[in-house]
Amino acid sequence: MNLYKKVFKEYWNPYVAISIAGLVSALYFGITGTVWAVTGEFTRFGGHILEWFGIDVSQWAYFQLVGLEGNPISRTDGWIVIGMLVGAMITILLSSSFKIRVPKQKRRLVQGFIGGIIAGFGARLALGCNLAAFFTGVPQFSFHAWIFMVTTAIGTYFGVKVVSTKWWRGKPTMIKGRLSPGGKMDAPKKSIQPILGLIFAILYLAVVIYFIAIGKTLLAVACIAGALFGILIERGQICFTSAFRDLWISGRAVMSKAIAVGMMISVVITFFYIQSGSIALIKIAAPSTAIGGLLFGFGIVLAGGCETGMMYRAMEGQLLYWVVGAGNIIGATVLAYGWDHLGIYHALVENWPKVNLIEQWGPMGALVGTMIMLAAWLLFSNWWEKRFRYGTGIKHQKQERVSPVTKEV
Repeated sequence: MNLYKKVFKEYWNPYVAISIAGLVSALYFGITGTVWAVTGEFTRFGGHILEWFGIDVSQWAYFQLVGLEGNPISRTDGWIVIGMLVGAMITILLSSSFKIRVPKQKRRLVQGFIGGIIAGFGARLALGCNLAAFFTGVPQFSFHAWIFMVTTAIGTYFGVKVVSTKWWRGKPTMIKGRLSPGGKMDAPKKSIQPILGLIFAILYLAVVIYFIAIGKTLLAVACIAGALFGILIERGQICFTSAFRDLWISGRAVMSKAIAVGMMISVVITFFYIQSGSIALIKIAAPSTAIGGLLFGFGIVLAGGCETGMMYRAMEGQLLYWVVGAGNIIGATVLAYGWDHLGIYHALVENWPKVNLIEQWGPMGALVGTMIMLAAWLLFSNWWEKRFRYGTGIKHQKQERVSPVTKEV
């Protein structure tokens, strides 16, 4: 019982959760030759929706780039997304944490929707979100990931400036609490959620076994990896938005440092796979990468969460993040349209190179250089945290020393 409570009733140390995610991400690349990503599938889903309405998108250049063949249940990327949602839902149910929640301020739905559109547009402009263009992009030794990381951080800074204004926050809403006659909170009722979580887990395992039985091993691997990612992001409360936003609001750098450690682990394992013959996935380093990162960082702060945070919070029953998800799909689809129809590709992407750090610096140079840059980010985050709390010139004295990462209610 104590083990069950430790695993499902308490959130995991983010260093542990993200380190395991970095390991699983690298292993997934080694097995499948592809990476942990979600917004590419969001874009394809947007394309499918347009097709359902009779719109022919087969000639759109962006859909030719990302591929629109099949459907989510026939693609590994589709099962990564499905698996993340299911994995998060399983642990949420096992911890009896599911509850339908609507924001007290209905304006948050509109704000989340707008933020989701901006973030979805920015992610696909940069050819990846916080995963494919950042967490898995750096271990691939793709220079575009570093551009995206820096500009995302800048975007979140400006996002914080906006969400800190009175006109964005609106009037505060008082939340009434209900106490029992004795002055104590009502005792929690026995929940059926753990049983439902176990049923979900069994059904999902059956899907994995089915794919193995019919010889679709890659889909089975994607199912397993997706579920593991979902479990890790939910139990570790992994959110890239908080990794950057916390730095600007409270100086808290736990998530930022944990992500750096997780990527270090992923870098080393991915390097050995690439040296063993796996092909690194290198993306274009172009103005689109920088602009996309800025928009993505700005949008996720307005929305209140990145793709990972959005997914597990949606599974917790927070309706806001279903709205954010819809905005993500719309933003990604708008970018797909504008890629060739509005000349975005010609203006911001065309003729810019794919920069592979292994080719530029040599294998050991790229490995050592990447590890040094990640270590520098880790040390900077640690320095910033201490400077923010104990330094001068920052209004830390007027701030309560609590984490700004709160859940919508």
